[in-house]
Amino acid sequence: MKRTKATIAFIGHGSPLNILANNKYTQDLRAWSRGLPRPEAVIVISAHWQTRGTFVSCQNQPRQVYDFYGFPEELYQVAYPCPGAPEWAKKIVKLLKAHKVECSEEWGIDHAAWAVLTHVFPHADIPVVEISLDMTQAPAYHYALGRALQPLKEEPCLIIGSGNMVHNLGDISWEEHSPEMPWARKLAFQLRTMITEHQHQALTTFPDSGLEARRGMPTLDHYLPMLYTLALQERESIAFIHQGLQNGSISMDSFYFKNE
Repeated sequence: MKRTKATIAFIGHGSPLNILANNKYTQDLRAWSRGLPRPEAVIVISAHWQTRGTFVSCQNQPRQVYDFYGFPEELYQVAYPCPGAPEWAKKIVKLLKAHKVECSEEWGIDHAAWAVLTHVFPHADIPVVEISLDMTQAPAYHYALGRALQPLKEEPCLIIGSGNMVHNLGDISWEEHSPEMPWARKLAFQLRTMITEHQHQALTTFPDSGLEARRGMPTLDHYLPMLYTLALQERESIAFIHQGLQNGSISMDSFYFKNE
């Protein structure tokens, strides 16, 4: 029997309100998930686990982290009791040994992971491991860390970078279907083009390319998970799961690698 290889994706997770929403984004996410092979584990590079140094969640039963505030109470009642995957976590730590990556039991799974997985694997029956973001490091470091995960491509797992490639909360409208802000639409189109054209070096330096780029990513936490995903790309082509903006200034673009 042929062994299933990894599926690799970047998912724009956006507002926690998407957890319970039935909109074009969540519909596209669920439609994509129906064609996925069942992985042995899900590995999530999370925009919401920001650390000094890089850590991997190693719990048998990770704590569910409700890392958002001021939202409707029903969101805090959503349970996603997935198991952890400590053996997979140790495998990741070993691959990243040169970068002094360590196991951690202090975090768990935050909504960058479970808000997405609620739609992708709603039964919460697949083990999940998170990888944190070392916010003291430049984008090139994160891309290099992603490259070091290449051996996982031969493993039966799902690797998700979860963030948003354009993420400006300062300009956000709290109405989900607000008109797309022209600058955000232009920036998302530019990034989409660079992604499909495999311009990895340019994407690694893009946050420092000028004021327009900085407006789209005033902080890098939601941009960096995408670099981990792209670092795993070789000859695979990109297919988009969803395209578009929510709340005026948040790109929900999500894509995966089509295995040739």
